[in-house]
Amino acid sequence: MSRRRLFSAQPGASLRVRRPVVVDAAVLAAVLFDEPEGPAALRELAGMSLHAPQLIDYEMASVALAKALAGLGDIAAQGLADYKVLALERAWVEPVAQASLAMSYRITSYDAAYLWLAAALQAPLITFDAKLARAARRHLGSND
Repeated sequence: MSRRRLFSAQPGASLRVRRPVVVDAAVLAAVLFDEPEGPAALRELAGMSLHAPQLIDYEMASVALAKALAGLGDIAAQGLADYKVLALERAWVEPVAQASLAMSYRITSYDAAYLWLAAALQAPLITFDAKLARAARRHLGSND
C-alpha cells in the first residue's frame, strides 16, 4: 500500500488568524490620543486581534472628554474618530464573576472586567496598570 503525500496550503499573512489580546482602556488611550506611551503600546498590539469588555466605549468617551476639557479638542476628536473604526471586539462580561474577581484581587470592578475577559478568552491582558498586571499574572498563571 502506497503512502499518500500530505499537502498543506497556508493562507497569506493577511489571512492568518491573529492572536487575541485583551487591551485595557489606558493602553488604547495611549495609542488613540497621542500619549507618550502610545508608540510602545502600538508596537505591543501590532498584528493582534484586540478584545475588550463593552465598558471600553464609556472609558474612551471619558478619556476624550478629559482631553477636550484640557484644551486638546483636536486630539480628542481625532482619537474618537480613530476609535470608531478600530477593529476591536467588544464582549459582555459576567457580572457576578467580575465582582468576585474584583474582591479576590482587590482591584476595581472595571479592571476585573478586563481580567475576566482575558481568562475567558485565554488571552494575554495588555495594561499599564501594575496592580492589574499582578492580578492577571496570578489569575492567568503567567510566568511573565
